Amino acid sequence: MTDELRRVDIGFLGGQVLSVKLPGPNYEELQKALGAHDDRWLQLKTTDSDVAIDLSKVVYVRLDADAQRVGF
Repeated sequence: MTDELRRVDIGFLGGQVLSVKLPGPNYEELQKALGAHDDRWLQLKTTDSDVAIDLSKVVYVRLDADAQRVGF
């Protein structure tokens, strides 16, 4: 996967949603961590910050499939 930015929504128990932009490798890291169940916490690097995520509270991850567009 390339370093193209991916817009991702991470949904948590209780209804909170965290919307982030991730480079492709960081999105893959999130997917692997959710499937592994090894560690409870993941330190995720986004385009504008580092986010600590409690993986036991994640109920869904939504990847925006639309291509990025510029225009009106």
